[in-house]
Amino acid sequence: MRRFQHLLLLLMSVFGLTACSSSDFSKQIEQYFDQFMNQRTSKFALLHFQTVGTFHSPWALVALPDGRLLITEQAGAIKLFDPVSQQAWSVAGVPPVVYAGQGGLGDIVLHPDFNQNHWVYFSYVEASGQNTTGAAVDRAQLDLSHAGQPRLLNRQRIWTQQPKVKGNKHFAYRLLFDRDGKLWISSGERQQVNPAQNLHSHLGKMIRLNADGTTPTDNPLYAQGGVAAQLWSWGHRNPLGIAFDTKGQLWEVEQGPKGGDELNQIYRGRNYGYPLVSNDDHYSNSGLKIPQHDTQPGFQAPALSWTPAISPSSLIIYQGKRIPQWTGKALIGGLSSESIIVVDIQHQPIKELERVEMGQRIRGLLQTPQGDLWVIEDGENAALLKLQ
Repeated sequence: MRRFQHLLLLLMSVFGLTACSSSDFSKQIEQYFDQFMNQRTSKFALLHFQTVGTFHSPWALVALPDGRLLITEQAGAIKLFDPVSQQAWSVAGVPPVVYAGQGGLGDIVLHPDFNQNHWVYFSYVEASGQNTTGAAVDRAQLDLSHAGQPRLLNRQRIWTQQPKVKGNKHFAYRLLFDRDGKLWISSGERQQVNPAQNLHSHLGKMIRLNADGTTPTDNPLYAQGGVAAQLWSWGHRNPLGIAFDTKGQLWEVEQGPKGGDELNQIYRGRNYGYPLVSNDDHYSNSGLKIPQHDTQPGFQAPALSWTPAISPSSLIIYQGKRIPQWTGKALIGGLSSESIIVVDIQHQPIKELERVEMGQRIRGLLQTPQGDLWVIEDGENAALLKLQ
């Protein structure tokens, strides 16, 4: 489609249109084709997305009560974005981040009582000694009192991923609050593999904390103290999406090794098996095989898995009304699959309902309290899309 659009613009110039008429005609052509470029096909409806803005390697987004968005960019910027005016402002006070590989500035969420306390929580990669890095979660109060000059104040450390290791992959660091005000953090195994089974390491775990970073006393391993006390589940690889359904059940989507991407229901104190079991093997250059989940039923098996990989990046449970057939379903952003994968989690067995081809790597999904569905693409000059 883009090639045909460019061909028309070229023909327009060849036939010698005046500068004024050429400019007007060019805008008309762009607008005409944009409406088709932003159409996607669901089995239930023709989806119309509006491109509202572009961002440099964005990673996550969250909606403020006034309808504006906070969008993180991996290089270390938080953008305050107004969808109406399409203006963006950089938020001051963001700490330095290590921007390399899959790491940088990560997720961002609001405290459940944001209207009263203005706390914003965000994850990022920080440097440590001996050329090692690790994820961290801070909170700070968002000050919007000066127009066009947003800033973070009173920044506090909430959580530090341990141990720090070399490399720049599999941080995961998704953030989520539950209905009781507990903070959940997904912690990737940093491509170290075996620490996912080590209960004295954060790597490859689901973390549950109080909003101030202290440890809830009802965590399954609380009596052990230290890192173990913060764990809720383990045996994960690279959990890049977490979401609660209307019943309060936590769902998680993670990238498997070569394939074997997983959608999991997260239960207290369960072991999800990686790297002892998986539904696919390690990449071929390692030559290592991994037993399938069904060979070792002592581990919690995924609700659904994918081989070949979909490369999940994000997860929401859709509660909107614009596409009634999606209500209550899981929506997964796909990187290598360049799609939004819709999963019926209310059906037994759980099954993929459809796959909406987006034509670009999808980094993040957001559903606002007003029911709007936002989609952020991956990479440089990534589009921010809004479902119309």
